[in-house]
Amino acid sequence: MRLTVTALALVFATAALPASAMAQTGSWNLSVGAGTDNRSKDISKSDGEAFVWGEALWENDSGFFYAGPAFETIKSGGSDLEVELGGGIRPQWAGFDFDLNATHKWRLDSNPGVDDKAWEFTADMKRAIGPASARLRVQHSPDGAGSVKAWTWVAARAGWDFSDKLTATAEIGRRDQDNSVDYTGYNIGVAYALTKDLELDVRWHGNDSDMPGEQYKEALVAGIAYAF
Repeated sequence: MRLTVTALALVFATAALPASAMAQTGSWNLSVGAGTDNRSKDISKSDGEAFVWGEALWENDSGFFYAGPAFETIKSGGSDLEVELGGGIRPQWAGFDFDLNATHKWRLDSNPGVDDKAWEFTADMKRAIGPASARLRVQHSPDGAGSVKAWTWVAARAGWDFSDKLTATAEIGRRDQDNSVDYTGYNIGVAYALTKDLELDVRWHGNDSDMPGEQYKEALVAGIAYAF
């Protein structure tokens, strides 16, 4: 795996440099994790192999605005590492929570000629009533990385808190994309808080695409995340 220490250092250096300037108006939250497969929109970005990820997120005191860098390991177009820088806002209206953000992504060390960068825009609308929760997500890129051009992902998720530690969620979504296959994806699984900072997630992913290759296969994926 061509995972360069220099690239990872740059990601976290981006977060560390402005920290002193923002210290009086907000705070940094760091998260790292790993999983048996890097699933995004119910297909694999790591060709069915294990991956690691990390994120440094700054948010203001009210939690309304946030921004920061992140990285994840992938296998696509010769690249083993994707980094991103993004930011967003979290407004509330009529009892709903919204999350509106934009990110710019780069795939490092891609093969010559591969489109290795993309903008992605995400809008989430969420609502929780007692133990029940729901989320509607719309994502769009005007020009995706690799051979994919413009794409849009629309997904609905429902969840249920069985306890303060155990949550189950199920999601179904549709991805329409130019210069690649359109498909419906779905996943269902549970997340369990091992401690207040450590969470385990086990989830089944599938899709209706008949495309060959490891990335489109159904899979049971386990992941673990640590926040500090």
